[in-house]
Amino acid sequence: MGCMSETPAISMTDNAARRVAEIAVKLGKPPILRLSVEGGGCSGFQYRFGLAESVEADDIRADGSGASLVVDPISLDLVRGSAIDFVESLGGKSFQVTNPQAQAGCGCGSSFSV
Repeated sequence: MGCMSETPAISMTDNAARRVAEIAVKLGKPPILRLSVEGGGCSGFQYRFGLAESVEADDIRADGSGASLVVDPISLDLVRGSAIDFVESLGGKSFQVTNPQAQAGCGCGSSFSV
């Protein structure tokens, strides 16, 4: 396991894990949330979330309560150290990424630059 003070490559809050599990049950899919990063968005990169059918061999995986988060190695370079949360606010409900590498973001919280 290595040193316990090591920052995980990526993590997911219990709130986010519970939400992934709820969605997965409704859709009859495994409780695996895939986070990927794509070019575009108002700040250069944007986050993309979706349920994954399976974990790929080169995925980096983080487990929460009842669900898993997976990230491909290319996207991980841009989100390393991030935490995924599920937030309910007046603006709606959404998964949000707290990314320590992001230099700038946008008001909607779905795109960023490094």
